[in-house]
Amino acid sequence: MPEPIPFVHADERALLVVLPHPDDETFSSGGTLSACADAGVRTLYLCGTYGDMGRRMGRPAFANRESLRDVRERELADACAVIGCEVRIMGLRDKCVEFEDPHVVARRIRSVIDELRPSTVITFYPGFGVHPDHDALGWFTQLAVRGVAADARPRLLAVAVGDAEQNRKALGEPDVVSNIAATQQRKIDALKAHRSQTENMFLRWEEDRETDDQEKAFRERMLGGERYYLLDPDLVTDYERRHA
Repeated sequence: MPEPIPFVHADERALLVVLPHPDDETFSSGGTLSACADAGVRTLYLCGTYGDMGRRMGRPAFANRESLRDVRERELADACAVIGCEVRIMGLRDKCVEFEDPHVVARRIRSVIDELRPSTVITFYPGFGVHPDHDALGWFTQLAVRGVAADARPRLLAVAVGDAEQNRKALGEPDVVSNIAATQQRKIDALKAHRSQTENMFLRWEEDRETDDQEKAFRERMLGGERYYLLDPDLVTDYERRHA
């Protein structure tokens, strides 16, 4: 696996992260977003949904189905303030992103790309996102970048979720491993801001009672370096073949 390297390079203009849920930005890229913000690079999180169909309500519960949208919107604003990025919410229906018109959503993402002119876009790798919303918005983002003229396209980086060994067998080693040693605490603080979703996780961590080796490995990966695959916008993935 590549050694972690500083993510920001001299030509980094702006970083756009496009993922479906509040907290996806922090779990996948909180340290990287913080590092870019610290370097003066404009960062923007384009969040697909309000996450209002999430199952977690806090521990003990402090939200319900009716209030969860407002709770998660506030948590997202707080987390993005910690990591130093702007945030916009597209307002897609949570847990139904896969049923959106791919080209309609891609055009919306493309409009933000045209406005922001990012040098890098981060999304989920279609087919390796575990959650249907992750896979779908990853594909829509790939379509959006595909629509940019080849000589003006941003670098497209994709997050693969789930079993790391299975991902390596399918995709190889990650192409970019972002060193977040200097911003790890900011990532932790931003995760804590997503209280409704992470409170129970932090209770387990603080009591050193992760439920299994897989969760311990997840913790180590998440707080070590943030891993990305270079995704060719023109690549027709297996996911696209099944859903186009």
